[in-house]
Amino acid sequence: MNPLKIKGMELGPIATNAFLLWRDGMTQAVLVDAPPNCAEEVNNVLAEENLTLSEIWLTHGHWDHMAGADELNGEDIRIIGHINDRIMFEQPSIMANFAIPGINMDPIKVTHWVKEGEVLDFFGSPVEVRHCPGHCPGNVVFWFKNDSCCFVGDVIFRESVGRYDLPGGDFEKLEVSIQEKIFSLPPETKLLVGHGPPTTVSHEMQSNPFVRPKTL
Repeated sequence: MNPLKIKGMELGPIATNAFLLWRDGMTQAVLVDAPPNCAEEVNNVLAEENLTLSEIWLTHGHWDHMAGADELNGEDIRIIGHINDRIMFEQPSIMANFAIPGINMDPIKVTHWVKEGEVLDFFGSPVEVRHCPGHCPGNVVFWFKNDSCCFVGDVIFRESVGRYDLPGGDFEKLEVSIQEKIFSLPPETKLLVGHGPPTTVSHEMQSNPFVRPKTL
């Protein structure tokens, strides 16, 4: 299996992480999250690496992670997300009260609704979808088991967690999501987060002040 290539980009008005993924020697790429006004940066990387964007995987429906998807969308690009965030994808104006004023938020047409435990095909290698509500109802993470990394959106950050005071947020659900869906990953798994630097499962189990591992 060819090595996984990851190009991280800090984009949009609140420094949201987006990740362009491909395998060495291949010509197709997947984008994890699409912050506002991301098209220029993403297209530059695609051109530099001689890649074509085939899919956009949205970790959740908050504006800072999905508002740029419409700029990149084309007939042949599959967009995936979780149906519990459908109203935010299809009626993003409902987020106006907690978005940056002036951000263009066009509806996003998700072409495939993912489910808990679903396995996506990333150019021949499996990627497990884990549903992790709490930050918002439809947050999902994408676990690349064979590459020992997981793209987690805003579920967890380095020594922090995603906000749970926005509409649809719930700390108790977030805590369960982290304990059952994140801390159950192999300890060495790299967590690529929606904001800030990456971390690992083992570091968060030991050092995250907001959520502790379950004790037997």
